[in-house]
Amino acid sequence: MNMAKKPRSTEQRRRDVLQRLRTEEDIWVASADADGLPCLVPLWFLWDGTAMWMSTRLTNPTGRNLRETGRARLALGDTRDVVLIDGRVETFTAEEVPPAAADAFVRRWSWDPRKDHASYAYFKVLPQVIQASHGEHEFKGRHVMRDGEWTDG
Repeated sequence: MNMAKKPRSTEQRRRDVLQRLRTEEDIWVASADADGLPCLVPLWFLWDGTAMWMSTRLTNPTGRNLRETGRARLALGDTRDVVLIDGRVETFTAEEVPPAAADAFVRRWSWDPRKDHASYAYFKVLPQVIQASHGEHEFKGRHVMRDGEWTDG
């Protein structure tokens, strides 16, 4: 680890996070049930400029956890280039999902959960906290969003 390396500015980190949200395909989704039993899975996602949209079955642990707790932690990258996102979750059935979000998801993934199986739902994750770091030398200043607002530095 190179602790002497100069950390990125908050603005550069923000640009890097937004680029990754536009281009990455999978995101790690961490959730827990009411008893604290954790679940971690990768899911395809769509960034709409303000939120991440994902789809999974309401009947699996991730779907149940997201719906019941309304919270998730998402992660991109590895331990040397990580983006951590803590967010509030809104759940939509196939009938409730805003058509623009579902149609954008289909364009991105060529898959329409609305037509796949009745147990699929959509989950909109609204970021509340985002951290971005390229290792320990960037731990200070890693918060690029707090309380749903981008930080200034």
